[in-house]
Amino acid sequence: MSFIFKATASAFRDLIRFKIAWIIVWPILVSILLWLVAGFVFRENFSELVVLFLNEAGIGEWLQNHGSDWISAAIENLIYIMVYIPLVIVTTLIITAIFIMPALINLVANRDYPELKREYGGSIAGSIINAILASGVFILIWVVTVPLWAVGAGIIVPFVAAAFMNQQLFRYDALSEHATKQEIKLICAQNRYSLWGLGLLTGLIQFVPVLNLLAPIYTALAFIHFGLDHLKLLRAGDNVKNDSAIDN
Repeated sequence: MSFIFKATASAFRDLIRFKIAWIIVWPILVSILLWLVAGFVFRENFSELVVLFLNEAGIGEWLQNHGSDWISAAIENLIYIMVYIPLVIVTTLIITAIFIMPALINLVANRDYPELKREYGGSIAGSIINAILASGVFILIWVVTVPLWAVGAGIIVPFVAAAFMNQQLFRYDALSEHATKQEIKLICAQNRYSLWGLGLLTGLIQFVPVLNLLAPIYTALAFIHFGLDHLKLLRAGDNVKNDSAIDN
């Protein structure tokens, strides 16, 4: 747990540094604009899907018979928001993980972990595959749990989905430059619950207005500190074992 709090505190400290100010906002602005344009272009197609969904749910005919156009419009807009928000979040996180992460790793590693040797156990292809996997499962969580919204339990879905997305997406990229493949697997396996905890904690910021503009970069920084801290600890333990072996 101390590693989680240390990582989040270090991420906040880095977040207010001037050097990363220029990369804080542009990923989410690009995502917002991208899906606004897509929503405008495909609005009619989306409306048809919503009508189909309402008919399948058994309430479309009732709305038509009672002339409740404003209710239909409200439901359509609500569904639009429910789809739009996760798409923006996923797109922003992917942009951050693939395009912004290397710059953040350099800033953090050069200042706080200069002694860590870079083994390049990860790759760009690995990052892309990991991003696709994380995005696919994230969207699947939303789709599969749609019925939960009808009973009020759906309020927990965004937090579970955000926790999964964050830990799945950033744990690999945070270690990809410095750790070997074996070290990446070992750190992820040994800290499975802590990674979920960090994913949930950073995911909460995604749902706070204004602060959610900073959430992707903050999340990336937190996972970089968490990963490199554990890599440093792992290698220190290995060095102690090697020294003991030599003495014996």
